[in-house]
Amino acid sequence: MIEKTKSIKFRITLFGLAIIPFFLLNISVGSSDISLSSLWEAVIHQTDENSGIYTIFTLIRLPKALVALLAGVGLSVSGLLMQALFRNPMAGPSVLGINSGASLGVAFVSLSVGLGIGSSSFLQNSGAWMTILASSAGAAMVLLVILIVAHNLKDNVALLIIGIMVGALTSSLVGIAQYFSSPDALQEYILWTFGSLGGIVYEQIIVLTLIIILGIIVSVTLCKSMNLMILGEQYAISMGLNIKRYRFLSILSASLLAGSITGFCGPIGFIGIAAPHLARVVAKTSDHFKLLPLSAFIGAIIMLGCDTISHISESGVVLPINSITSLIGAPIVILAMVKGRK
Repeated sequence: MIEKTKSIKFRITLFGLAIIPFFLLNISVGSSDISLSSLWEAVIHQTDENSGIYTIFTLIRLPKALVALLAGVGLSVSGLLMQALFRNPMAGPSVLGINSGASLGVAFVSLSVGLGIGSSSFLQNSGAWMTILASSAGAAMVLLVILIVAHNLKDNVALLIIGIMVGALTSSLVGIAQYFSSPDALQEYILWTFGSLGGIVYEQIIVLTLIIILGIIVSVTLCKSMNLMILGEQYAISMGLNIKRYRFLSILSASLLAGSITGFCGPIGFIGIAAPHLARVVAKTSDHFKLLPLSAFIGAIIMLGCDTISHISESGVVLPINSITSLIGAPIVILAMVKGRK
């Protein structure tokens, strides 16, 4: 038992250290490949010759890599929370309609343009904060509905179904908003749905970091409760677990993590489902005290890897991050489930 614990801790440490090379690779790959030695020289010795490299590193590459790291950690922990709550391996951050709510907020901004309330380039001219605020407001609205429902329901399956229905309802409202939006506003909205880790300044990164830290702190306090839920709700209740409190905190934490990332980066799929799956395969344990950090590390690695792949193009075109995460995440989930069955 002691040897197994040491083995799991070693794997967690290994994946934690593996983030470093993926992070360095991410900041070195872009529309113009810059070697790590050139980046280091530009940071340490700033001259007129390397001022362009320094600007690219500080204003583009480093913020993007930090956002990828935060998004990977937040989405994977959010997915782990949802899978533990519903005891469903296909549950993810979007299962309660939080992402759909965020999309609804941004779509309603586009709808206001279609109705003539704003200019045709409303989203672009209002800056990133307008999109973030609209997305966060939509996610918060759905979160409020889900929390009210969770307070009055005892059945997690019923809560899951209602979450899916809320997501379907918000998706239909998004469709209406798209129909009435002007072509320019609709284009801005569609570009947002592709997801993007770029264009986020350090002030926004600080806000995102604080929200994710808060969500992770709440998640850590729920690890013992998640372990109790493995053997069923009745067993957990017999061991003294307050189901309503656990459910409330799980939904709140997962929504904080997924909602904030969706607000800043747009909807990003499959990371929240794939990372916990891989963590279970790697750790071969159901102990959430170990699964949580491992899921966070694996999510960060996948996100950094996907962002790096999205920039590998001779033409300099950046591929949509949401498409890359789905392309990579779907096979990971399939392989993890097949291996888990075996």
